[in-house]
Amino acid sequence: MAAYPPGGTYFDNGKRSFTQVPMNASKDNAISTSEYLEASESLTGLFDVLGSTAFSPIKKDMIQNIKKIRDRQLEAPLESETLQDLVRNELKTKKHLATEGLLWLTRQAHHSSTRVLPNEELSVSFRDAYGLTLKQYHSFIIKPIFSAAMSACPYRKDFYGKLGDDEGRVKKDLDEWLRALEDRVKVLNEFLAKPEAKW
Repeated sequence: MAAYPPGGTYFDNGKRSFTQVPMNASKDNAISTSEYLEASESLTGLFDVLGSTAFSPIKKDMIQNIKKIRDRQLEAPLESETLQDLVRNELKTKKHLATEGLLWLTRQAHHSSTRVLPNEELSVSFRDAYGLTLKQYHSFIIKPIFSAAMSACPYRKDFYGKLGDDEGRVKKDLDEWLRALEDRVKVLNEFLAKPEAKW
Protein backbone atom coordinates (compact mmCIF):
# COMPACT_ATOMS: atom_id res chain seq x y z
CA MET A 1 0.00 0.00 0.00
CA ALA A 2 1.38 3.42 -0.98
CA ALA A 3 2.18 5.95 1.72
CA TYR A 4 1.01 8.77 -0.55
CA PRO A 5 -2.11 9.81 -2.50
CA PRO A 6 -2.32 9.07 -6.25
CA GLY A 7 -0.14 11.56 -8.13
CA GLY A 8 1.20 12.96 -4.86
CA THR A 9 3.97 12.36 -2.38
CA TYR A 10 4.19 11.26 1.24
CA PHE A 11 4.35 14.93 2.23
CA ASP A 12 0.77 15.46 1.01
CA ASN A 13 -0.52 13.02 3.65
CA GLY A 14 0.52 14.58 6.93
CA LYS A 15 -1.59 16.80 9.09
CA ARG A 16 1.04 19.50 8.62
CA SER A 17 4.43 19.96 6.98
CA PHE A 18 7.31 21.89 8.49
CA THR A 19 6.89 24.27 5.53
CA GLN A 20 3.57 25.25 7.16
CA VAL A 21 4.95 25.93 10.64
CA PRO A 22 5.00 29.69 11.25
CA MET A 23 8.11 31.42 12.58
CA ASN A 24 7.56 35.01 13.64
CA ALA A 25 10.64 36.98 12.58
CA SER A 26 9.49 40.05 14.52
CA LYS A 27 9.52 37.98 17.74
CA ASP A 28 12.99 36.41 17.42
CA ASN A 29 11.69 33.62 15.15
CA ALA A 30 9.10 32.41 17.65
CA ILE A 31 7.77 29.04 16.48
CA SER A 32 4.08 28.25 16.78
CA THR A 33 3.61 25.35 19.20
CA SER A 34 0.50 23.67 17.75
CA GLU A 35 1.74 23.67 14.18
CA TYR A 36 5.21 22.45 15.17
CA LEU A 37 3.75 19.54 17.13
CA GLU A 38 1.48 18.58 14.22
CA ALA A 39 4.45 18.64 11.81
CA SER A 40 6.49 16.58 14.29
CA GLU A 41 3.71 14.00 14.43
CA SER A 42 3.82 13.83 10.63
CA LEU A 43 7.59 13.32 10.86
CA THR A 44 7.09 10.24 13.02
CA GLY A 45 5.16 8.66 10.14
CA LEU A 46 8.36 8.54 8.10
CA PHE A 47 9.60 5.81 10.42
CA ASP A 48 6.70 3.65 9.21
CA VAL A 49 7.72 4.36 5.60
CA LEU A 50 11.22 3.12 6.40
CA GLY A 51 9.48 -0.21 6.91
CA SER A 52 11.27 -1.85 9.81
CA THR A 53 10.20 -2.46 13.39
CA ALA A 54 13.74 -1.45 14.36
CA PHE A 55 12.51 2.15 14.13
CA SER A 56 9.63 1.60 16.58
CA PRO A 57 11.57 2.65 19.72
CA ILE A 58 12.74 5.83 17.98
CA LYS A 59 9.22 6.71 16.86
CA LYS A 60 7.83 5.92 20.32
CA ASP A 61 10.39 8.20 21.97
CA MET A 62 9.53 11.07 19.63
CA ILE A 63 5.81 10.61 20.31
CA GLN A 64 6.47 10.69 24.07
CA ASN A 65 8.40 13.96 23.70
CA ILE A 66 5.57 15.45 21.62
CA LYS A 67 3.13 14.43 24.36
CA LYS A 68 5.21 16.13 27.08
CA ILE A 69 5.13 19.38 25.13
CA ARG A 70 1.44 19.10 24.25
CA ASP A 71 0.50 18.33 27.88
CA ARG A 72 2.19 21.55 28.99
CA GLN A 73 0.49 23.46 26.17
CA LEU A 74 -2.92 22.14 27.26
CA GLU A 75 -2.14 22.95 30.90
CA ALA A 76 -1.19 26.57 30.11
CA PRO A 77 -2.36 27.42 26.57
CA LEU A 78 -1.98 31.20 26.78
CA GLU A 79 1.60 30.81 28.00
CA SER A 80 2.46 28.22 25.35
CA GLU A 81 1.47 29.72 22.00
CA THR A 82 5.09 29.51 20.85
CA LEU A 83 7.66 26.90 21.79
CA GLN A 84 9.93 29.57 23.18
CA ASP A 85 7.17 31.00 25.42
CA LEU A 86 6.22 27.50 26.53
CA VAL A 87 9.80 26.91 27.74
CA ARG A 88 10.18 30.30 29.42
CA ASN A 89 6.86 29.99 31.22
CA GLU A 90 7.31 26.37 32.26
CA LEU A 91 10.74 27.12 33.72
CA LYS A 92 9.22 29.94 35.80
CA THR A 93 7.20 27.23 37.58
CA LYS A 94 10.43 25.37 38.44
CA LYS A 95 9.34 22.47 36.21
CA HIS A 96 11.06 21.31 33.03
CA LEU A 97 9.30 18.21 31.71
CA ALA A 98 8.08 19.86 28.48
CA THR A 99 11.33 21.80 28.10
CA GLU A 100 13.29 18.57 28.33
CA GLY A 101 10.85 16.99 25.87
CA LEU A 102 11.47 19.86 23.44
CA LEU A 103 15.23 19.51 23.85
CA TRP A 104 15.06 15.80 22.92
CA LEU A 105 12.51 16.37 20.15
CA THR A 106 14.82 19.04 18.69
CA ARG A 107 17.78 16.64 18.83
CA GLN A 108 15.68 13.98 17.12
CA ALA A 109 14.49 16.46 14.48
CA HIS A 110 18.09 17.55 13.94
CA HIS A 111 19.01 13.95 13.22
CA SER A 112 16.05 13.62 10.83
CA SER A 113 16.90 16.88 9.04
CA THR A 114 20.43 15.86 8.17
CA ARG A 115 20.46 15.54 4.41
CA VAL A 116 21.12 12.34 2.53
CA LEU A 117 23.98 12.97 0.15
CA PRO A 118 23.38 12.22 -3.52
CA ASN A 119 24.17 8.59 -4.35
CA GLU A 120 24.74 7.72 -0.67
CA GLU A 121 22.67 4.98 0.89
CA LEU A 122 20.35 5.92 3.74
CA SER A 123 22.12 3.68 6.23
CA VAL A 124 25.39 5.57 5.68
CA SER A 125 23.76 9.01 5.83
CA PHE A 126 21.68 8.15 8.91
CA ARG A 127 24.66 6.65 10.70
CA ASP A 128 26.77 9.74 9.95
CA ALA A 129 23.90 12.00 11.07
CA TYR A 130 23.53 9.99 14.29
CA GLY A 131 27.22 10.51 15.04
CA LEU A 132 26.83 14.27 14.52
CA THR A 133 23.57 14.77 16.41
CA LEU A 134 22.32 12.20 18.93
CA LYS A 135 25.13 9.80 19.73
CA GLN A 136 26.87 12.11 22.20
CA TYR A 137 23.70 12.23 24.33
CA HIS A 138 22.92 8.51 24.34
CA SER A 139 24.03 5.92 26.87
CA PHE A 140 25.64 2.61 25.99
CA ILE A 141 22.19 1.05 26.39
CA ILE A 142 20.52 3.28 23.77
CA LYS A 143 23.30 3.34 21.17
CA PRO A 144 22.73 -0.28 20.02
CA ILE A 145 19.04 0.48 19.39
CA PHE A 146 20.02 3.24 17.00
CA SER A 147 22.70 1.11 15.43
CA ALA A 148 20.13 -1.60 14.69
CA ALA A 149 17.77 0.98 13.20
CA MET A 150 20.49 2.42 10.97
CA SER A 151 21.28 -1.06 9.71
CA ALA A 152 17.60 -1.64 8.94
CA CYS A 153 17.34 1.34 6.58
CA PRO A 154 15.99 0.46 3.15
CA TYR A 155 17.95 1.18 0.01
CA ARG A 156 17.72 4.80 -1.06
CA LYS A 157 15.82 4.05 -4.29
CA ASP A 158 13.29 1.89 -2.41
CA PHE A 159 12.70 4.58 0.23
CA TYR A 160 12.26 7.31 -2.36
CA GLY A 161 9.85 5.04 -4.23
CA LYS A 162 7.74 4.78 -1.07
CA LEU A 163 7.52 8.59 -0.95
CA GLY A 164 5.92 8.95 -4.40
CA ASP A 165 5.83 7.85 -8.03
CA ASP A 166 7.24 11.06 -9.51
CA GLU A 167 10.93 11.14 -8.55
CA GLY A 168 11.26 14.83 -9.44
CA ARG A 169 8.30 15.79 -7.26
CA VAL A 170 9.55 13.60 -4.41
CA LYS A 171 12.95 15.30 -4.49
CA LYS A 172 11.34 18.77 -4.65
CA ASP A 173 8.92 18.08 -1.78
CA LEU A 174 11.59 16.39 0.32
CA ASP A 175 14.03 19.25 -0.25
CA GLU A 176 11.44 21.87 0.77
CA TRP A 177 10.45 19.84 3.81
CA LEU A 178 14.09 19.33 4.87
CA ARG A 179 14.92 23.01 4.39
CA ALA A 180 11.94 24.05 6.54
CA LEU A 181 12.84 21.49 9.21
CA GLU A 182 16.50 22.59 9.20
CA ASP A 183 15.45 26.25 9.64
CA ARG A 184 13.26 25.44 12.63
CA VAL A 185 15.84 23.12 14.22
CA LYS A 186 18.49 25.84 13.90
CA VAL A 187 16.23 28.37 15.65
CA LEU A 188 15.38 25.89 18.42
CA ASN A 189 18.99 24.80 18.94
CA GLU A 190 20.05 28.43 19.30
CA PHE A 191 17.20 29.14 21.72
CA LEU A 192 17.75 26.01 23.81
CA ALA A 193 21.44 26.91 24.18
CA LYS A 194 20.56 30.23 25.86
CA PRO A 195 20.58 30.60 29.66
CA GLU A 196 16.84 31.38 29.67
CA ALA A 197 16.13 27.85 28.41
CA LYS A 198 18.23 26.06 31.03
CA TRP A 199 16.92 24.37 34.16
